[in-house]
Amino acid sequence: MPDRSFAVVARAGDRIADLSTPRPVIDEDRLAANIARVQSYMDEHGLNFRPHIKTHKIPALAVAQVAAGAKGINCQKVTEAEVFAEAGFNDILITFNILGQQKLERLARLNERISDLKVVADSEQTVDGLAAHFSGHKPLTVLVECDTGGGRCGVQTPDEAASLARRITAADGLTFGGIVTYPKPQAAAAVEAFIAETLQRLQSDGITCPIVSNGGTPSLFEAHLVKSATEHRAGTYIYNDRQMVRMGHCSEDDCAMHVLATVVSRPTADRAVIDAGSKALTSDLQGFSDYGVIVGYPQARITSLSEEHGVIDCSTCTGPRPQIGEKLFIIPNHTCVVSNLFDTMVFHRGGIVTRVEDVAARGLVW
Repeated sequence: MPDRSFAVVARAGDRIADLSTPRPVIDEDRLAANIARVQSYMDEHGLNFRPHIKTHKIPALAVAQVAAGAKGINCQKVTEAEVFAEAGFNDILITFNILGQQKLERLARLNERISDLKVVADSEQTVDGLAAHFSGHKPLTVLVECDTGGGRCGVQTPDEAASLARRITAADGLTFGGIVTYPKPQAAAAVEAFIAETLQRLQSDGITCPIVSNGGTPSLFEAHLVKSATEHRAGTYIYNDRQMVRMGHCSEDDCAMHVLATVVSRPTADRAVIDAGSKALTSDLQGFSDYGVIVGYPQARITSLSEEHGVIDCSTCTGPRPQIGEKLFIIPNHTCVVSNLFDTMVFHRGGIVTRVEDVAARGLVW
């Protein structure tokens, strides 16, 4: 039998400096401050807040978000929602077009299981598929997804939004729940204009729109500028990452997640190699030219990743350079992807492990 002793990654009271690497570590105080900061903002502006669990995929963290005042949660896939329903969550919005018999069957079971399940649709095909499956069963709440400039999913005009809302309203087995959007950052005026026009059309049709759900961490602190929105969704804020720092959403001191890595080689004076490659840091550049910020070595750059190795260019360092055996704290470009690369997350306060949580929805992407 293989030695599985590495399965126990850490215990409360351990020093994170002693952990085997690579390993994501979460600062408890920064985590709590991020939750409190965003919830306080939403409360101040009278907005419901619906955290997106794709960032952490950990029920215990969603419990903390709801305890702070969040209204339900946002999932991206049916399988994620199943994990959180099992953990006791009853108000779940799945922001993804759901197609195919297997997914619809699981969605129907989930709808019977929890009290307040909502999904989105941006096409007649998606609506008709949902209607065909839910006709004669517990009605499913459906929101129309609108493209307000983000360039991903969503109907393209308020007229299309109103038309799809009418189709949902007329369908047996479906209930129209409102509209939802994931816009590009810093586009509050355009988002509000699209939503306001859509609401006018719905009102003309005599259709009530209970939920107007806006989203995104990058534009999170502009949420109050979208006056017609009733709620906001965001995920990355709980950990924060390098892209959020670049967008001005937070500072490096607000980043709760670091990837702990060890320098395993110094082949040349200008090159260091760490044990964190694409399977730990992700190859998601998010518009950067390198793969994360090394705390304490701001001039060093992680220039390339293979599966198990990260290569650091130290040539522009004017002071000390990372040495073999040294453990480095790296702020990743994108925390959400890191969460899906590890089975567990180690939490700490002041460098001492407080708990280890299973990433319960890891790998559930369908």
